[in-house]
Amino acid sequence: MRPSPVPASAPTQLTARCPEDVLALIPVVLGFVPDTSVVMLTFGAARPFHARVDLPPTRDKIPELVASLLEPARLHRVRRAFFVVYSSDPRLSGAVTRALVRSFEEVGVDVMDVLRADGERWYAALGRPGVPARGVPYDVSAHPFVAQAVVDGRVTHGSREELRSTMAGQPAQVGRVVAALAALTGDPPPVLDEGAWAAELVGRHTRDATAPDDADLARLLRGMLELRVRDAAWSPMCREGAPEAVRFWTDVVRRSPAPLLAAPAALLAFAAWLAGQGAVAWCALDRCAEADDDYSLAGLVEHALTQALPPEAWDGDWDWRAGLDPG
Repeated sequence: MRPSPVPASAPTQLTARCPEDVLALIPVVLGFVPDTSVVMLTFGAARPFHARVDLPPTRDKIPELVASLLEPARLHRVRRAFFVVYSSDPRLSGAVTRALVRSFEEVGVDVMDVLRADGERWYAALGRPGVPARGVPYDVSAHPFVAQAVVDGRVTHGSREELRSTMAGQPAQVGRVVAALAALTGDPPPVLDEGAWAAELVGRHTRDATAPDDADLARLLRGMLELRVRDAAWSPMCREGAPEAVRFWTDVVRRSPAPLLAAPAALLAFAAWLAGQGAVAWCALDRCAEADDDYSLAGLVEHALTQALPPEAWDGDWDWRAGLDPG
């Protein structure tokens, strides 16, 4: 199980007062409409967060699901939690609900409520006066939270697969970059020179919201096979500019040939974590694994995500040139 934590804060403060508000809020904070999932909203911690995990197909995987949510909740000393189980299977979701309530309350985390939602109706998993057993119809497509997300420029995708498709390779663009790679001749420049060039390129395009041409992208991808050059391309990243870095590296990932995908996909994952876009980060890690399922930077991001570490945990105070011989 891989939780997809995201910070509880948002550009605009949204306060949920009823189940429909919660069901409208979750796609906004996750960036997509969840399906066959468990979503956890946390409260009372120094740094609250929200998380999503896949709902397992069978009951024997329920302990793993519970552990994946309980570990970061305990780490961050969460006081209260609210769960939504997205499922059309009342028996499986009932077993998940019981396991979550028992495990969380055993360690002193108050479970405020559990809802089950099947896309058309929501159900009070713990029982609620006045809520019929057949559930309550809901439709949040026109909810004020959704409208506010559009105003804020927050994109909400219809599913996780739709979100994944935003970073899928584009064959025509990949083909042009492959041709540009073939045109590169001679040995790469020295690491310090190539790193300085990469840092300037990434910083400029991130700042100006532009994209490198095929020749520059080919050179960047070849250079990032050297980890110090990869680090140089990473160095312009900061918390304030993380959304722009997500845009830049998403474009690079979509244009990268598979053998050179690990570095840009891992950098996209890091930028997404830094921007509080946990679901985007996980999708980027999936793309990174297509090229290298043991890439060290990807492992760093995965640790940050599974432990629900906030972006503030990274100070960005490092120098990619450290230890390199300037001569």
